[in-house]
Amino acid sequence: MEYLKIDNDILFKKVQNHEDVTNVLLNGWVRTNRDNGSIGFIEFNDGTYFLNIQLVYAADHLNDKYNMLKAIKTGEAISVKGKVVLTPENKQPFEIHVDDINILGEVSDDYPLQKKRHSFEFLRDIAHLRPRANTFYALYRVRSILSMAIHEFFQSHNFVYVHTPIITANDCEGAGQVFDVVTKGKDPNAFFKKAVNLTVSGQLHVEPFALSYKKVYTFGPTFRAENSNTTRHAAEFWMIEPEIAFADLHDDMNLIEECIKFCIKYVMDKCPNEMNFFNIMIDKTLFERLNHVLNSEFKIITYTAAIDLLTKAVKEGHKFENSDIKWGMDLQSEHERYITEQVFNAPTFLIDYPKEIKAFYMRLNDDGKTVAACDLLVPYVGELVGGSQREERYDYLKNRMDELNLSEGLQWYLDTRKFGGCKHAGFGIGFDRLLMYLTGMNNIRDVQPYPRTANSIKY
Repeated sequence: MEYLKIDNDILFKKVQNHEDVTNVLLNGWVRTNRDNGSIGFIEFNDGTYFLNIQLVYAADHLNDKYNMLKAIKTGEAISVKGKVVLTPENKQPFEIHVDDINILGEVSDDYPLQKKRHSFEFLRDIAHLRPRANTFYALYRVRSILSMAIHEFFQSHNFVYVHTPIITANDCEGAGQVFDVVTKGKDPNAFFKKAVNLTVSGQLHVEPFALSYKKVYTFGPTFRAENSNTTRHAAEFWMIEPEIAFADLHDDMNLIEECIKFCIKYVMDKCPNEMNFFNIMIDKTLFERLNHVLNSEFKIITYTAAIDLLTKAVKEGHKFENSDIKWGMDLQSEHERYITEQVFNAPTFLIDYPKEIKAFYMRLNDDGKTVAACDLLVPYVGELVGGSQREERYDYLKNRMDELNLSEGLQWYLDTRKFGGCKHAGFGIGFDRLLMYLTGMNNIRDVQPYPRTANSIKY
């Protein structure tokens, strides 16, 4: 008898399309195995499709091999030959009636994943195995699809993808929270003849490309040496950073809104089973809030107006952990969530921040106190995206950099303002935080395959 070697995803598609497929050969892993003495059931998956396939093995069909099959352990790699049997009356559209199973990879008795719910804390300690757990099996597929959404969005809008350097002599944010790159020996900076660090952002390096290609983006790893143990901070994370020439802050916000809505819809369309899992098992409000974003018109409010609203809320009795609201403060998540949830009940752009709490490259507004910056605030999370119109005026930018002692080593960046520079804008999306928002996961350590956080590194 001939068996068609096939992947789970293709088999599901063939069954859904009512194509004729009978005898199949599958290679994959055992999720669970149970028997009642005369018939057994294996939940099987080969990694190509979220839903498992049920394998049914019967003692009267397999005779002496039945005892071997019922002893197959969770996690073992197997090769299966069997017949596809349609089961439209069940939750699964079909099952496989087993003709033969061979074990390709055994599992020892100390295998840590069993048929029970494991805590996320426990699974973080076995990051090399946790993709096999249902939550992470769904998560990392969504991570892959969300990556494609980013590229498809920008490529379809004729953006040029630029690979910006990982090693740099610049600190884009000017906060000094960088990882130094050094070599062994008497002079740790001998290799580059100067002090260098891992990049905190690709923005400074991608901006000059926008002045050649008009629309560019970088999407890659960035690093922050911020000794923080919150659920939203990691030492290594990925950033999406587009830059658009001949554009102001409002052009920037329009692009942000279009990008976020595209990513949400793309993931919901491409990962229906995974997203349904997250909606049921992780956050029962997930679909509601994602659809709310998709169907909302994003609001805009100035930082100054937001401070007035927060001050009024405190006077009227609203309790914040930090109720000392004053102009010039850096808003906390609780303040941002109040604005987007209680005031507007919609995604909200907060614009025109005080220049002292924003980066040096943001364009100074006419009032001399604020900059053309925006943060996109979304319900239940707070800030999701940060962007700005860049300061294109050479003198203004140089003066600001001199004030902050940032001019050394950045003359090349200033040059872009005097060699055919123009107004331009851009934004940054923390990819890992976006993935948290799309899946309802609460800890950045759980959306990264091998998280890098302060005080701990195992892999």
